[in-house]
Amino acid sequence: MISITEKTLQDLQFPTVLETISDGCNTDIGKEKTLQIKPFRDKEELMQALMQTSEYVSSFQNNNAIPNHGFDAITHEIKFLAIEDSFLEVGSFRKIANLSATTNVLLNFLKKFDDYYPNLNARASRVELTKDIITAIDAIVDKYGEIKDNASPTLSGIRQNMNLVRGKVNQSFGVALTQYNSLGYLDDIKESFVQNRRVLAVLAMYRRKVKGSILGSSKTGSIAYIEPEATLKYSRELANLEYEEKEEITRILKNLSNVIRPYLPLLIEYQDFLSDIDVVAGKAKYANRINGILPAITEERRLFFREAYHPILYLTNKQKQEVTHPQTIELKQENRIIVISGPNAGGKTISLKTVGLLQLMLQSGILIPVHERSETFLFDRILTDIGDNQSIENHLSTYSYRLKNMNYFLKKCNRKTMFLIDEFGTGSDPELGGALAEIFLEEFYHREAFGIITTHYANLKILANELPYATNANMMFDEKTLEPMYKLALGQAGSSFTFEVAQKNGIPFGLINRAKKKIEVGKVRFDKTIANLQKERSKLEKTSLNLKEEETRAREESKKMETINTKIQQKLESYQELYDSNQKIIYIGQKIDDIAEKYFNNKNKKELIGEFLKIVEIENSKRKKATPKEVKAKVEKQKEIIAEVQVKVEEIRKEKKEKKLKPVVEKPKPILKVGDRVRMLDGRSVGSIDLIEKNKATVNYGIFTSKVSLDELELVEAIKK
Repeated sequence: MISITEKTLQDLQFPTVLETISDGCNTDIGKEKTLQIKPFRDKEELMQALMQTSEYVSSFQNNNAIPNHGFDAITHEIKFLAIEDSFLEVGSFRKIANLSATTNVLLNFLKKFDDYYPNLNARASRVELTKDIITAIDAIVDKYGEIKDNASPTLSGIRQNMNLVRGKVNQSFGVALTQYNSLGYLDDIKESFVQNRRVLAVLAMYRRKVKGSILGSSKTGSIAYIEPEATLKYSRELANLEYEEKEEITRILKNLSNVIRPYLPLLIEYQDFLSDIDVVAGKAKYANRINGILPAITEERRLFFREAYHPILYLTNKQKQEVTHPQTIELKQENRIIVISGPNAGGKTISLKTVGLLQLMLQSGILIPVHERSETFLFDRILTDIGDNQSIENHLSTYSYRLKNMNYFLKKCNRKTMFLIDEFGTGSDPELGGALAEIFLEEFYHREAFGIITTHYANLKILANELPYATNANMMFDEKTLEPMYKLALGQAGSSFTFEVAQKNGIPFGLINRAKKKIEVGKVRFDKTIANLQKERSKLEKTSLNLKEEETRAREESKKMETINTKIQQKLESYQELYDSNQKIIYIGQKIDDIAEKYFNNKNKKELIGEFLKIVEIENSKRKKATPKEVKAKVEKQKEIIAEVQVKVEEIRKEKKEKKLKPVVEKPKPILKVGDRVRMLDGRSVGSIDLIEKNKATVNYGIFTSKVSLDELELVEAIKK
């Protein structure tokens, strides 16, 4: 049986969360329902609400977006239909038809996509789908909210007659207008409308000359508005027809109201269903803003909120473009009470409120901003004592009020309770208040309740250290600047940094020393020890962070080097393939050159063809069959490699040219002779000169020869005489 008091809801700022969710709703009824949200009493209903919200959140990412659920409230129409013999106005029927159509579309959609939205469809399947309401209304009312001409045979006849009479009114008026205008009796505006009737704008001096009924005059009295006599007869006929039309419409609306009245319970259900979907949509939009998820809800007594954000603080900081620090908190049977200590303004109360508010939100069917590996179970009660609750009305001091609150805690506290107490034990004599607070804490502990308290009392820190299933925690501070780090560290009590904070705020050192002498030495030493431990922990935390950053950087550098090595290896392989391919072509070219020289000498075609075919067959025996696609890919790859090599070669040539252009003292170029070992200026292959003719040398490279200009050669080794 879940029981959470209004005071707890206010302490944890739950109404603020509901107001934000309400702003995301489309309908007024949805907004009202959202503001009335309370923790669920039934676990099955709670899980359905959470799953429905979770499914709606998923619709923001997938391709099957949930259709519009907006509607105009029919609360007024529902009240009227409940009254016997009452009838609705025509506009109300259009609202009812739109409500029915929206519901039908949503019911059909959720049924079709049951795989995506099983829990939403489970809610929808409780609602009856019918087109009878829409059919009945559409037969009478058009899409603009007007009664159709064919709503009844009588109405159809009346409107036909009205159109005929209107034609006669306009015709007779037109004749009168032309007649009196030609006589010069009319003002420049010629005509106007009075009492929704067409009238002539007659100059006052001629009003007696125009036959008809005077319906009014201008403000100055210079114009008289007269309905011509010929038109009067038809106007009266039209007025009678309009009265008959009104009577017939009333009769039609009464009949239609009687047709729709039996569907009243279904219409109430439709409005309830769409407003429920609106609440789910509002919660889903809110979850999207705060990155809310559904953590695991187990039967095991364990609350583990990892990287939990206070939703109100998160949205406020997001608006200000400031950072919100997440907290990780765990409560379980073997560690069921956490005592948070440390200086003020470090985030103790926020940590406390974060746990309470998130648990409260979750038990109210709202997704919460935690890591996906978080989990919790359900409490029957959440008890809170947060802030200064001095009651002027009851003439209670803060401490009296808190004692009254503790008495309530003692009555209600059990193993299904979570208690959250801020500044535990304050408001009385430190010694006496601390002792009483210690007894309360022991009582809560023995009742196996889960809880978080914040305190400055040393005796409560010591007690938390002594109790096996309780633990100390502190909000971390920078040891040098004493600035808060907004990070909760479990396992160690926090110093209040009383004297350090006083010194930082400019209190003279002499006064601080005098204050130290006023209190017991043991307390000072105890607080100092805690402060030192906290500083050491802070240093270790920084060192750990630095080491992690260094490790991450080293890992990234290693990955970069691996990538570079792989690329270099791939390039080397590509260049080697290109080199081997070019060497092969040079070798084949040399063979063909030898065959051509033989043929040049003996003119033996048969031998030439035989030798040529032999070369072709040898080369073809080495080839592998490939598909056109593979051949194309190979050619493309080879083109890329050649292009890349050409770029590199051009760069090298450019560098060489630049070197040549530099003013250097050139050595006299040696005279090349037959037998000298040489190479080309932009090449690497070394050959020997076989013949020199007219400033050209025939260079022998072993497997082939080449004719090259002497200017393009450089001496590698001169022939020994």
